[in-house]
Amino acid sequence: MAKEFNVAVVGATGAVGRMMIKVLEERAFPVKNLRLFASPRSRGKTLPFKGEEIPVDVLEEQKGFSGIDIALFSAGASRSLDYAPRFAADGAVVVDNSSAWRMDPKVPLIVPEVNPHALAGYKNKGIIANPNCSTIQMVVALKPLHDYGRLKRVVVATYQAVSGGGQKAVDELINQVKAWCKGEPLPEPRVFAHQIAFNCLPHIDVFLENGYTKEEMKMVNETKKIMEDPSIAVTATTVRVPVFYGHAEAVNLETEKKITVEKARELLADFPGIILLDNPEAKEYPLPIYAAGRDEVFVGRVREDESIPHGLNIWVVADNLRKGAATNAVQIAELLVQKFL
Repeated sequence: MAKEFNVAVVGATGAVGRMMIKVLEERAFPVKNLRLFASPRSRGKTLPFKGEEIPVDVLEEQKGFSGIDIALFSAGASRSLDYAPRFAADGAVVVDNSSAWRMDPKVPLIVPEVNPHALAGYKNKGIIANPNCSTIQMVVALKPLHDYGRLKRVVVATYQAVSGGGQKAVDELINQVKAWCKGEPLPEPRVFAHQIAFNCLPHIDVFLENGYTKEEMKMVNETKKIMEDPSIAVTATTVRVPVFYGHAEAVNLETEKKITVEKARELLADFPGIILLDNPEAKEYPLPIYAAGRDEVFVGRVREDESIPHGLNIWVVADNLRKGAATNAVQIAELLVQKFL
């Protein structure tokens, strides 16, 4: 009989936590027992898993976490900083979806298609970091091109779905669109700084002293760590758009070695986890509605940047709740059980 593992999902009632549970079931992860944790707001709730209703325990009321092999965290940075070390101390390996541990030099930052070898670093603290959603899909697309031609510079502009801001952000877009359709005044924005319906907001997370947002600097710093090359110059502009699910990115890259369009398409088509959708003559290119509900990273609009000798432009789309969060975390857990646990 194949070995099974006791798994916990922390932050289970949030959008990503619920998706983690769904992906565990879809991918037939070898779960022996599933434990769910959330804040006191979720007291008394249950969530479905393999035909059963699993009770949700209040995280803050637990005195210990022994018996858990793998803990998937989607509970926010502050709770991760507090509770991830507690789970690890009680014997669990933590896969954390927050920003809390990503830039810790002793914590591996993993995208399984890109840097699976770095997973061994989990033994330092018992914690593995799941990258930012927009970073994950970009580095999957960049990896085969970097391996062939070595990246010098990356310029990315993102078009990020509201679900990246949680269920309240989704509800805000729904309510504003409903009001507009009825000819009623739009509800005042509560999640976003401005109206999101029929609008684009170049503002994700807080602004920093350098004029960039925290989201933009996550992409800069995480990309260098995952690609294991601090010399790659990365700059980003991140934008929230009125799309429910699926982040899109316009990525401009410069390489040391020239990569033709034909070679780039070949490299991308052959890389695990990528679907190349690049037939502009037939109006075929990646769209968020194609990526929603899928685990792959879609890449298209591959073309040379004619302003420099060794440049390419690509268009990258993925489901931010799945590959950008829950699926990547479960893939990390799959690598753990295959190679270490």
